[in-house]
Amino acid sequence: MVPVSEAGKRLDHFLQEQMPAYSRSRLQSWVKGGRVTVDGKTEKPSFLLRGGELLEIRPDVLPPLRAEAEDLPLEILYEDESVVAVNKPAGMVVHAGAGNHEGTLVNALLHRFGSLSGVAGDLRPGIVHRLDRYTSGVILVAKTDTAHAALAAQFSGRKVEKMYIALVHGEVQGESGEIRKPIARDPVHRTKMTARLASGREAITSWRVNRRFPRFTLLDVLIGTGRTHQIRVHLKSLGHAVAGDKLYGAPAHHSGRFFLHARQIRFLSPSTKQPVTVLAPLPPELELWLKEL
Repeated sequence: MVPVSEAGKRLDHFLQEQMPAYSRSRLQSWVKGGRVTVDGKTEKPSFLLRGGELLEIRPDVLPPLRAEAEDLPLEILYEDESVVAVNKPAGMVVHAGAGNHEGTLVNALLHRFGSLSGVAGDLRPGIVHRLDRYTSGVILVAKTDTAHAALAAQFSGRKVEKMYIALVHGEVQGESGEIRKPIARDPVHRTKMTARLASGREAITSWRVNRRFPRFTLLDVLIGTGRTHQIRVHLKSLGHAVAGDKLYGAPAHHSGRFFLHARQIRFLSPSTKQPVTVLAPLPPELELWLKEL
């Protein structure tokens, strides 16, 4: 029961005072998710209390403080003493995040290798770079802290070559090009990124035509930077959304994913000091997609 003395206080502020062990953002997520009711009704976090209300709270399970090993399928493309290259399937999240604490690539890696680099923290062991959930293809994982530092230096120094293959809507003009537009969080749609603002982080994307289809173009794409949603945002800025990418305005595809695949990566192995090129074959669902065209 809310004391009358608390009248005029926001619901989320009251909850935080009563439950200091939980962050306000977590309590707000419970309110928005219907886990908190006021006199049997759901309200917004900003709801102003009058005093005398009956609050019912169903706490959500707290996410783990560290990633746990899970026996999940894992396709290894390359491995040496310092690094592993994995072929990530579309739909698999790289590491734990909002609403995703199981079934991630990290969970599978820990089951396979036991321990990895700890530089990125207990929830992201071994992770040096990422791929979007519905982007498939090759991703590098550091086995040791020394390897992590060496790979991170190569990424920041733009010494790692990352090549993707993307199917986009429309007939792309020209045979090749480069996009240099900063990328920032969309101020209105917070789940999206945008290249329409003057501000943002520097982003460089190069492309060339691989094959043309009626109403679609298949592109080979190289990225000089690794910004969130970079290829998807840059190609959309040209007026050619990645096929199946609903977030950026393309119609959904029956495969349940968009057509973006990390096909190749080139780097210098931290242990052998030799250049390595790793290729990830096009997944069956994308091969079928091309056949349908």
